[in-house]
Amino acid sequence: MPMPSSYATIAKEHMERFGTTTFALPWERLDGEIREVDLLFIWRDGRPLRGRLFDEIVWKPAVSASGVIPPPTTDGRGRRYYKTNRKTGLHALRHYYASITLADGVNIKELSEYLGHHDPGFTLEQYTHLLPSSHERARQAVDRRLERLAVRLTEQGSSEPRS
Repeated sequence: MPMPSSYATIAKEHMERFGTTTFALPWERLDGEIREVDLLFIWRDGRPLRGRLFDEIVWKPAVSASGVIPPPTTDGRGRRYYKTNRKTGLHALRHYYASITLADGVNIKELSEYLGHHDPGFTLEQYTHLLPSSHERARQAVDRRLERLAVRLTEQGSSEPRS
């Protein structure tokens, strides 16, 4: 995924302050080739962040504290349980990223690559409802083209378009 320059600055400052931690991890699949990677964020005990654990102890408590989801309940064993869904869970950040990039003109093929999808058709299927209406963009494109044509015709000495 392309990183906005503002995030790159924050990441650089973080690396200067805290450094990185090198881990050997399987690449792309659990049984994939083992590669060393530098992690920017780890838990205080030095273990790598895992999405599911981050979701449970950072994301959901923050979303609950903001009032987006209700406070947690406890199950029969006393474990904390937050009620979330695809709109309020951590996965919502992925959809937010997709929606803002589509709204600002990133095409489906590029977005598919950024999200790690192997098929742009799958990305289109998942996010087609987020595509902005092209009606206004189409009108504006035609207006811009006609304005350029009118300028050229005027520069050529003709004020009336020819048919």
